[in-house]
Amino acid sequence: MRGLREQVTGITDTAVAAADGLLIAADTADSIEPESLAALAAAGLGLARRTAEATARGVLRQTVTYGSHGCAAFYAVGDTALMVVLGDEGMDVDRLHRATRPALRRIDSILTEKAPEGV
Repeated sequence: MRGLREQVTGITDTAVAAADGLLIAADTADSIEPESLAALAAAGLGLARRTAEATARGVLRQTVTYGSHGCAAFYAVGDTALMVVLGDEGMDVDRLHRATRPALRRIDSILTEKAPEGV
């Protein structure tokens, strides 16, 4: 997640959460409550997934919410998790989408790794 900050100017905060909203990891400012961010992101991504399904748009990949002070991008990580990236007004969202692809694959592989037998 920190690598994204080096690749995309304007990222202010990142978090990874389970699809049910439980926080897995966060790199956020003190002004952001990572647990609340994870829960809200999961709820928003859930609605976006339902909308994509109901409108026959296929499997949801991402959704972006724009506000007057920046944006929040929500990315599906397989079926079990999500990543949220907050950015300021200057963040290049197209660059963000390109830069997140490898990060999402890596996060998915970490979350789906099976524990060794007997552990």
